[in-house]
Amino acid sequence: MTGLGEASARGTAMDRDCLSCIKYLMFVFNFLIFLGGSFLLGVGVWVLVDPTGFKEIVAANPLLFTGVYIILAMGGMLFLLGFLGCCGAIRENKCLLMFFFMLILVIFLAELAAAILAFIFREHLTREYFTKELKRHYQGYNNTDVFTGTWNAIMNTFDCCGVNSPEDFEESLFRLVNPNEKVPAACCRRGSHPGDSAYISQEECLMGNMLFRNNKGCYSAVVDYFELYIYVAGALAIVVLTIELFAMVFAMCLFRGIQ
Repeated sequence: MTGLGEASARGTAMDRDCLSCIKYLMFVFNFLIFLGGSFLLGVGVWVLVDPTGFKEIVAANPLLFTGVYIILAMGGMLFLLGFLGCCGAIRENKCLLMFFFMLILVIFLAELAAAILAFIFREHLTREYFTKELKRHYQGYNNTDVFTGTWNAIMNTFDCCGVNSPEDFEESLFRLVNPNEKVPAACCRRGSHPGDSAYISQEECLMGNMLFRNNKGCYSAVVDYFELYIYVAGALAIVVLTIELFAMVFAMCLFRGIQ
């Protein structure tokens, strides 16, 4: 009987140790989720207040404008969930743990669905797609047109012209609207001093002189600028999904282990 009692005591001690281990592991994972939410909030706020031109690009495009607020909302939700998860783990509160599990499951499924949709519609991010849209819709000087305003902001911000090169404007709506100009004013080079917004020679640029216009395509310019951030964002997304998955597993284990 003594041996059975000692075995039962050892089993109970092991269960407590296992539960304690799960509790602190869940705390660590939720703290990482908390940090991830803080990062997303920081990115969203940076895009909205950044002085280098991204604010104008975002404001000109309703889709990007909505995307920034989605990032802010997701960041705020992850921030809150990480906090709730940490509190639920430390205090061993079953209600908090169940609430945390259900919310993070919804977020996990939403992120997974977004990744699948991004993969399905990836063909809309090709050079050919952007070139076709530019030729069909870009007008040059219509500030009330969202598409035109967005492209002007991109070309001014990245010192680029067209999707692939200035030749993209040949046989385009822009040339129909402005038959005497080879490229729009947004393609013209500016002074080399920081903050200098004056064109070197707008007249020569509009006539197609390569010395006074930006000759690099915006597709390459934007991809080169964001290449590192794209890989970092992709890796971060995988890490976040993995952390959320483990956090859900630990939450359920801790929920079932609490007496």
